[in-house]
Amino acid sequence: MQHGYAAHALSLRGHGNSEGRDNLRWTRIADYVGDLADAVRQLPNPPVLVGHSMGSFIIQKYLEDHAAPAAALLTPPPPAGLLAPTLRLALRHPLIFARVNLTFNLQPFVATAGLARKNFFSEGLADELVQEYWGRLQPVSYRAFLDMIALDLLQPGKGKTPLLVLGGSRDNMLKPDEIEATARACNAQYEIIADVAHDMMLETRWQAVAERILVWLKEREL
Repeated sequence: MQHGYAAHALSLRGHGNSEGRDNLRWTRIADYVGDLADAVRQLPNPPVLVGHSMGSFIIQKYLEDHAAPAAALLTPPPPAGLLAPTLRLALRHPLIFARVNLTFNLQPFVATAGLARKNFFSEGLADELVQEYWGRLQPVSYRAFLDMIALDLLQPGKGKTPLLVLGGSRDNMLKPDEIEATARACNAQYEIIADVAHDMMLETRWQAVAERILVWLKEREL
């Protein structure tokens, strides 16, 4: 018997072509969790969930009250929240950090392709790819950012879904020990993928990330 896989990409409110752009700045993590729950209910079978960065945070919040066959978390914010990573970011870009908090807008962190590379991509990624990805970047919610710092932190261990946690050895946003802290809190398998930065699904070694997820799912007969 031949098996097939169907992939479904979720656009959160205010992202992509979804509605909600006007109120994006004050959209909460709980709102995004609701978007995910609505999308899952429309599928014929419970999906394996894969999320990156804030997306992995949303998946963890969703799994506090729901179940899934499995979930892969790529560069997830640690259970203690984003305070420590945010302080490191503030030290690297103090003027930009001040502008972000005066305007309630995170866009200054990626105002140029150079800043996007410095924060999210490795030095080895081709300039034309960085330029292409930077051109597709959209604003994100300031309120959701505050939720991940302190206002709506995770409750690790509350869910029972099997988890795989992946980090990147060249991640300028999250340290390997923060990735490990997430895995330890969730009793999950974890791995630091060599030579990839924070946006690991867009790096030159994105295939290594995808293969690690596929191998893990096959081991679980999923």
